Amino acid sequence: MTTVKRAYFQMHLAILLWGFTGIFGRAIDMSEGMIVWYRMLFSAIGLIPVLITYKIKLPPAKETGRILFTGAIVCVHWILFYASIKASNVSIALSCFSSVSLFTALLDPLSKRKKPKLAEIVLGLLVILGLYIIFSVQKIYLNGIILAVLSAFLGALFTVLNKSLTDHHKAEVITFYELSSGFLIFTLLMPLYLYFTDTQFEIPDSTNTIYLLILSLVCTSFAFTISLKALKKLDAFTLNLAVNLEPLYSILLAFILFNEYEILNTGFFIGTGIILSSIAAHSWYKWKFEKKHDNTRQPLP
Repeated sequence: MTTVKRAYFQMHLAILLWGFTGIFGRAIDMSEGMIVWYRMLFSAIGLIPVLITYKIKLPPAKETGRILFTGAIVCVHWILFYASIKASNVSIALSCFSSVSLFTALLDPLSKRKKPKLAEIVLGLLVILGLYIIFSVQKIYLNGIILAVLSAFLGALFTVLNKSLTDHHKAEVITFYELSSGFLIFTLLMPLYLYFTDTQFEIPDSTNTIYLLILSLVCTSFAFTISLKALKKLDAFTLNLAVNLEPLYSILLAFILFNEYEILNTGFFIGTGIILSSIAAHSWYKWKFEKKHDNTRQPLP
């Protein structure tokens, strides 16, 4: 398997695992903040054996600030994500979260001081059209839609920031310190979170503990690590646009497990179809470009 093909495999495996995060967000009977707090704690702990086994060196002190900031972004991004699920449902939240491609199309080139590509802007506008259709027919879920879009913006920002970090550090190191820093920052701010959200600190029961462990160790620690490895070979927009497959996996699972199709209408499926079509268009574009690029490098017979 070539390096690029391995990167695509890692990317799609991570996306498949992320597809379960929305399902666990609904299945775990806890507030969104507590889900995120335990998720970051268990995920960071799960990465410690990896760091010890491979004797990975710590990042330099000058990178600490960037990692702390990115960890905080991850934390808020997750809180908004799970809050959107609680305020609507898995299908609505994950469909609206697909707007991450539009935000990445704008943020990624700006971070490199370049102009956004027209094709990526067009694909991002398709996502906006899909979101508009979903909103127009699912207005009762306004809060969930807004929270999901805000989460998508932070998700795009997080991926763009991670792209520069993966150029200099091991994926496992970045993941561990981002999750650890996010956990510590959230722990310090926990009293404020509990006060303003009018919630209480919760201790999970046995069922929620099992769900949290799977969510943390498999869908987070492992998935985050392989996604960062993929980022070393793929650009941030490619990864985030492919991440739009996550709603498809989650929606299908939600249909099976929670019968959510019973509360969705035709407009939702049209909007979601438009969003997912942008994925197919981008994949086709990338495939044609890479095929042409590979052909130009073929040795003469």
